[in-house]
Amino acid sequence: MSMSFTHHLFFCLNQRSNGDNCCDLHNAFVLFDYAKNRVKELGLAGPGKIRVNKAGCLDRCAEGPVMVVYPEGIWYTFIDEEDIEEIIQSHLISGRPVERLQLA
Repeated sequence: MSMSFTHHLFFCLNQRSNGDNCCDLHNAFVLFDYAKNRVKELGLAGPGKIRVNKAGCLDRCAEGPVMVVYPEGIWYTFIDEEDIEEIIQSHLISGRPVERLQLA
């Protein structure tokens, strides 16, 4: 059975109304949009390629914002568009996960 995507990215976009820490407080929506748009711009989106998805809480709120990349199951945290770009260029295109942004 073949996978429908080479990589599947899940971005936590959880919002908490009680003021507790959550990925939404750390620019998660803006960075999700950046990743989705860059993957499209680079011609990497679609069946057999890369899928960028929204996710609810991934239960790593204190480390946010977070995303997980499958099939490897690598967890990342990131600060800005440069971090997202590095993940796209190094991990998704060149097959080299970005160690400095990985969560254990």
